[in-house]
Amino acid sequence: MRGRPPEGRIVKVIGRPGDPGIDSELIIEQYELPVHFTPATLREAEDIPQQISAAMLRGRKDLRDLVTVTIDGETARDFDDAISIEKIKTGFRLWVHIADVSSYVKEGTSLDEEAYQRATSVYLPDRAIPMLPEALSNGICSLNPNVDRLTFTCEMDISPEGEILRYDIYESVINSNERMTYTAVREILVDKDHDQRKRYAALLDEFGLMEELMQSCARSGRNGAASTSICPSPRSCSTSRAA
Repeated sequence: MRGRPPEGRIVKVIGRPGDPGIDSELIIEQYELPVHFTPATLREAEDIPQQISAAMLRGRKDLRDLVTVTIDGETARDFDDAISIEKIKTGFRLWVHIADVSSYVKEGTSLDEEAYQRATSVYLPDRAIPMLPEALSNGICSLNPNVDRLTFTCEMDISPEGEILRYDIYESVINSNERMTYTAVREILVDKDHDQRKRYAALLDEFGLMEELMQSCARSGRNGAASTSICPSPRSCSTSRAA
């Protein structure tokens, strides 16, 4: 109404400027990010076993003897990808392992529906809002070290020039040897830190090969991306192709 000062109504007090975590709270409010899971979703997550049974390994390639590591930031809590590498006659053999969430999140369940609505995990400066409940995201679906985990693996043969010669995608089971951080790997490869190299002495050969492959790809101008077919159903996907 003309002549009257603007009026408003306080609907929620988020916090005060300068409060710890207030920036994250404002982002959550602004984008209406879902912080809590529904009771049905939490019940389904709690019912999922945290151990892998022998039956779950049928039809999977056993890669547990491969030297495998995850590499993430210091504050990461869920580890959804890992790598393995070996030197072969034609160059390098690289395995990229991705956590097989589809073995636990079934289509049409509350877990599936809520994950679909969230679409992704959200990482804020002081917290993470996961796409899946912690029992999955930090538990059975996280590639933690020294435990068996179900994965999808892309196995690639790569030439010294960085060209992908062959690749194969299949269901697998891995057992990660170590949870590495970007900082630790840099200290090993770039800084040549004596203490870190001693601590991870058993993995130095693998880190050296990773560095060598990275440099080969950089010299050739390749970014390491492979052109692969898109499968309508990940669980039915097994592709083998020569470049």
